[in-house]
This record gives sequence, C-alpha cells and structure tokens, in this order.
Amino acid sequence: MKKLGFGMMRLPETVSDEEKRVDLDAVCRMVDLFLERGFTYFDTAYFYHDRKSEIIVREALVKRHPRERFVLADKLPVSFLESENLKQEDVFEEQCQKCGVTYFDYYLLHNLNTEHYEIAERHDSFGFVSRLKAEGRVGKMGFSFHDTAEVLDRILTAHPEVDFVQLQLNYLDWESESVQSRLCYEICQKHGKPVIVMEPVRGGRLATLPKRAERLLKRARPEASAASWALRFAASRESVFMVLSGMSNMEQLSDNLSTMDPPAPMTPEEIALLEETVRIIYEDIAVACTGCRYCVEGCPKQIAIPDLFTLYNAAMQDREGDHTEQRAAYAELTQRGGKASDCIGCRACVKSCPQRIRIVEALKTVAKTLE
Repeated sequence: MKKLGFGMMRLPETVSDEEKRVDLDAVCRMVDLFLERGFTYFDTAYFYHDRKSEIIVREALVKRHPRERFVLADKLPVSFLESENLKQEDVFEEQCQKCGVTYFDYYLLHNLNTEHYEIAERHDSFGFVSRLKAEGRVGKMGFSFHDTAEVLDRILTAHPEVDFVQLQLNYLDWESESVQSRLCYEICQKHGKPVIVMEPVRGGRLATLPKRAERLLKRARPEASAASWALRFAASRESVFMVLSGMSNMEQLSDNLSTMDPPAPMTPEEIALLEETVRIIYEDIAVACTGCRYCVEGCPKQIAIPDLFTLYNAAMQDREGDHTEQRAAYAELTQRGGKASDCIGCRACVKSCPQRIRIVEALKTVAKTLE
C-alpha cells in the first residue's frame, strides 16, 4: 500500500440553519481522487463526526467502489463499553451495518490508555477481536494508543498477538514528555510491531506555522507546504507503514497526495530545521490541543472546547493586538453552545483528552481572555 491513509474525522462540512453537516458531495470527489491516485487506506471510528463518519464511509466509498479496491479500518470504542453499557459484539455488528461491509481489513481497540486498557481487559476485548480475526471478519488487529511508553510496553508484553499499533507521531511531539512519540515508537520497534501514524500534522497545528518557522522551511524548500514537512517526517520512520491524515478539502488532499507519492526521505539538515521549528512553535503555543474533539462527547454544557482553544491560541499569537477579531468569533460561536465560563469542572473532558491538557483550568483562562 502507498503510505497515506484517509482519516475520515475532519471531513468538509457545510453550515445550514446553524447546523454543521458533512458535505457528502465534496467527500465523494475527494474519495474518488484518492483512489484514482492509487491510495487505498481509509480510517473511521464509532464516534467520529457525531457518530456519522461510518455512514459517510458507506455512502462515499463502499456503495460507490468495489470492496476489493480499498482497505478499511474501524475501531472498537473501548471506553463506551462501560460508560454507555455497550456490548462489543453489538457494536461490531452496528459498525458493519453502518459501513455497509461484512469485514474490516484493520480493526483497532480505540484510544487505549491506562484506564481504557483496564476496561479492555475486563471485557476480554483482545480476545474478542482475535476471535473476529479467526472468523475472517477482521484482517489485522491493533490498537490506537495515548499514554506513556511504559504503559505501551506493558500492553504489548501482555498481548503479543497484536499485529500493529497506531501512535500519535509528529515532529512537535517527538521529544514531548507527555505524548512521548519517540519513546512509544521505540517500544513498538522493541516488540517488532509496525506503526500507523495518527496526528502527523497535529490536528492542523503543523500546517500553519508561526511566520518565523514558515520562513525557515520556505528557504529550504520554497515549493513545499508546511504540512508536507510533517508528513515526510512521519513517513521517514523505518517502522511506519501508514500515515493517516484527516483532510478537510480538496486542496489539502492534493497537497498530501503529491507529498506522499512517494514521500522523499528527510535529510539530517531538514531534521535540524524541524528541531528549530519546534523551538519556535513552543514559544507561541498556548494550549496544545489537536482538535480531536474527544472532549466534546458528553460535555454537560455542550462547550465546543477545541474551537474555543483555537480562538484562544490565535489571540495569544497576536500578543500586541486587542483580540477584537477572536472575541467576535467567540461571541458568535458560543451562541450555539456553552461558554468557557459555563464549565462546571466535572472533568469528563480531562479523562478523554489524549494530550492530557488541564482543560478545566485552560477554560478559565479562555474565559478571562475572550469573554
């Protein structure tokens, strides 16, 4: 397979009657181009796009293209087995029905960390997926992971039957003490597990860089986008066999296809430039949110947490301004959902955050700045 995978979690949307909907026509055009260029890997999950991503996969991909022409990955929402009292057998059948398929080429336990791993063990989720694999309803079994390298080592030691691991891996998080991209990658190498990369552009954060960093990279490769540097960094890792990208429009798709067909290996000089880029980014970044939206599910005040953090980060980058533009956007956004100051501190969002952001405290800062 070519190394670029289509992540069906940041699809193009339209807004009508103050409601966001996935633009199915746009998704169909993107899927068609993706396949035409020889790329085949598609990735979805149970709760992407308000639990509609799997249906979009069925309508844009499965109904319109032969099953043997593409590779499809889905994920078991381990945390929901107890929070929503779901049975994993029922979830799998629902996913097959929503996607319009009878099997998945790749099937993952979703978002394993210390807490979710314990849930998976209580429900014998590894055994469940192994049985599906033996029945031919799953091709390869794995899990996506958000925790420390020590926890990852423990899981892979206990479950050598796993075929692959999906990691958050990008040049910003490579040496991060919280995400531990490099350390987790090295654990996968230790256990001989191939890696699928998620968040290579860190939720779009590495597609739009501070001006100083942008100029630095442009001098080296004038025609290359900032996102292309991030994709090439991930694809250059020896054990990486797939790099997922959640693409929101045809422009992003076209750029990613060009970058990954095939990806040029990174040189030591380019790696040094990315290390300097990381230093510049950390000087500007306020809240390290990737926009995965895991925190939004179940928020009792319906606060669009990632969107508020995006506005706050923009305000902090414009340190000399009065934040008028961001405050106006904040006022419009919070007409459809809760304000940062509406947070009641239940911390449900904190438990689901892969980046371990102190969300409750950060929302208080957002409120002081933008309200």
